[in-house]
Amino acid sequence: MALFVHKYGGTSVGTTDRIEGVADKLKKFKDEGHDLVVVVSAMSGETNRLIGLANDITETPTPREMDVLVSTGEQVTIALLSMALHKRGIPARSYTGSQVRILTDSAHMKARIQEIDTERMRGDLDEGKVVIVAGFQGVDEEGNITTLGRGGSDTTGVALAAALKADECHIYTDVDGVYTTDPRVVEHAQRMDKITFEEMLEMASLGSKVLQIRSVEFAGKYKVPLRVLHSFKEGPGTLITVEDEEAVEQPVISGIAFNRDEAKLTVQGVPDIPGVASKILGPIGEANIEVDMIVQNVAADKTTDFTFTVHRNDFSKAEAILKKTASELGAREVAASDSIAKVSLVGVGMRSHAGVASKMFDTLAQENINIQIISTSEIKISVVIAEKYLELAVRALHTAFGLDSESVQEGE
Repeated sequence: MALFVHKYGGTSVGTTDRIEGVADKLKKFKDEGHDLVVVVSAMSGETNRLIGLANDITETPTPREMDVLVSTGEQVTIALLSMALHKRGIPARSYTGSQVRILTDSAHMKARIQEIDTERMRGDLDEGKVVIVAGFQGVDEEGNITTLGRGGSDTTGVALAAALKADECHIYTDVDGVYTTDPRVVEHAQRMDKITFEEMLEMASLGSKVLQIRSVEFAGKYKVPLRVLHSFKEGPGTLITVEDEEAVEQPVISGIAFNRDEAKLTVQGVPDIPGVASKILGPIGEANIEVDMIVQNVAADKTTDFTFTVHRNDFSKAEAILKKTASELGAREVAASDSIAKVSLVGVGMRSHAGVASKMFDTLAQENINIQIISTSEIKISVVIAEKYLELAVRALHTAFGLDSESVQEGE
């Protein structure tokens, strides 16, 4: 028999009926003899409701009091789920983050876990109880309630699985696994049976919204097998685990991620002198704007064109800063566009297969899609293209790299 950590998000526990459904699912696991630790989010919409209440009082609530406020959402859910299990004759005990003693630093609203005390949880498990823990929250050395930031319940689940050395951590959500790409864009996208931590981390950072990046990082660091499952449908889901070095045939490309939330800025005709990149990006960084992709081209006249991308929310702010910097550097002009998108191929199989980039570029060329920026890493190739071609590009690449469902590949 195994020890599983389950995590249920806001939609999974969004109503009392759904909480009852989760209790039925947990009963099946208990009837099979498994030990269970369950992490739950607040009921869907509850955290936003609480934030709204705070904003009704003040536009600048203190971070400490915000953590006290928003952490109450999960407290409701753990109590209701515990009641639902008791009703089914299953002993259960609910814990807030501070009661477990999930020790964090003191960075309110974005705290990081430092240590977890497993003694009380292990005692309950030994007595046959289901342990139900409030996700998203902890406590600092001073006893202050802290929260881990949006999506922090995934991180709580993985951290508990690591601390307890669980056999698997199951993340229940509104999709039945990780797909080769977004099924809303590519109808024939396939659910993957397995994906590596590295690939999932790239997919998450490049736009896939299935899992929070922090939780995948945590799982990879402590080698906690993660399984993404649908809250309301039965199925095997997708297992996220270490790379299988003995795999006979590793697919070259595991998935295609994309992101519409990007904008591109170019400063043209900058004098090509040492330190110019720092002079351009320094003010951007000081404004707390994150830069994604960077390209620099030096022309024959010893000037350089410097291009970078930022999140679309930061576009106007970044453009204003760049125009000021360009004037100070004596640059020719600034060009900017917020109608771009990033498309990325991800796969550990790239390490042992040549020609992936050329095949990607050829596929896009056949669709008359122009590539504006290229960025590569060991298991990823990303390109920036005009946003209007995004879905066409994803569908073409999905087919070219053999990711369509078998029925499509067979021409049915």
